[in-house]
Amino acid sequence: MSRFWKIALIVIAVIVVAAVGFRLLHKATPAGSASAQSATKSKGGKDGKDETPPVPVTVVPVVKQNVPVYLTALGTVQALNTVTVNPQVGGQLLSLEFTEGQPVKKGQVLAQIDPRTYQAAHDQAVARQRQDQALLETAKSNLARSQDLAAKGYISRQDLDTLRNTAAQYAAAVAADAASVRDSQVQLAYTKVISPIDGLAGIRNVDPGNVVTTSTGIVTLTQLHPINVMFTLPEQNLDMVRAAAAQEGAALQVTALDRTDAHPIASGGVLKVIDNQIDTSTGTFRLKSEFTNAKNELWPGQFVNVQLLVSTVDGGLVIPAQAVQRGPDGDYVYQVQADSTVKMQVVAIAGEVGDSHVMIGSGLKVGDRVVTEGQFRLKPGSKVNALKPGEVPAAPTAAELEKAKQNSKGGRRRG
Repeated sequence: MSRFWKIALIVIAVIVVAAVGFRLLHKATPAGSASAQSATKSKGGKDGKDETPPVPVTVVPVVKQNVPVYLTALGTVQALNTVTVNPQVGGQLLSLEFTEGQPVKKGQVLAQIDPRTYQAAHDQAVARQRQDQALLETAKSNLARSQDLAAKGYISRQDLDTLRNTAAQYAAAVAADAASVRDSQVQLAYTKVISPIDGLAGIRNVDPGNVVTTSTGIVTLTQLHPINVMFTLPEQNLDMVRAAAAQEGAALQVTALDRTDAHPIASGGVLKVIDNQIDTSTGTFRLKSEFTNAKNELWPGQFVNVQLLVSTVDGGLVIPAQAVQRGPDGDYVYQVQADSTVKMQVVAIAGEVGDSHVMIGSGLKVGDRVVTEGQFRLKPGSKVNALKPGEVPAAPTAAELEKAKQNSKGGRRRG
């Protein structure tokens, strides 16, 4: 075979192989085949419409209500008055007249110091006063008699002046003795240590039998009714607080919350003082609030969370906090539209309302419906079955179960 025919046979073979391959790759699928029917069903039902069932979700409407605006801070409970009781005279401590940890009243005797030394000093002062009083009476009598004799010329004017001055001297001595008696009475009274306030007694610092001095602390008393809560706020809140406090009416309300689970432990507090300077090291200012503490809910030294009510927003838009989702463009919610489909609606959060709701600043209006449960199954345009909070979807009917069963069998055959 010549070279020409060899080349011709090779070209013919290549053309045949290419034609067979092209036909296999582009072979048309029959219109009535199972693959075509499957593709048609995957795109829609008998009439080409989407048969995807709606997603059951919990939906709530946006409501309007008055929303209180709070400032929160960490606070410390502080007794209204704290007094360390020290004796004002020294001596042996005979007894303690209070029970540790129990209330005491103002004027109640707390301790008794040996009074014998002070009683003796008082008796001496009284005796000196009586002695000088007797000398004064004698001087007055001598002066009276001398004045009658001086009128008749029997006593010189110089002697009369001497008697008058002697009487005045004894009168001054009697006055000094009276002051000494009062001083000794005060010192004697100090042997009974008296409570200066109504309060709660702490743990005693000294036992009976010890010799105490004026620097010995016997016990510390704390006044619990009322009681103060001190807290700080950032300096950027100063104008807001001052403006709210300057308004006429009741004082700003303060609530003390537990630090563990943030439940209220004391309410009805009022703001009493805004400090007159800002701490330059922390950029905060101090505030003092006062609580009646009738049931001893607050204890000195206790840490609490503080809520300060500064204003109330009339007609705020409120939704559950769980409806708000975080996206790349900020916060958003799934809003249910009139055709029962959802869309992503961007919202601005204006503040918290309690522990479970938030106030919306923009993006929604009253009556708009938002999804609170089931968002993970949604995307824009998804059709939903709107349920009320606590409501569950209805059980499928027998026809729906049978249809699902048939679709399952058909899928297995097609596979």
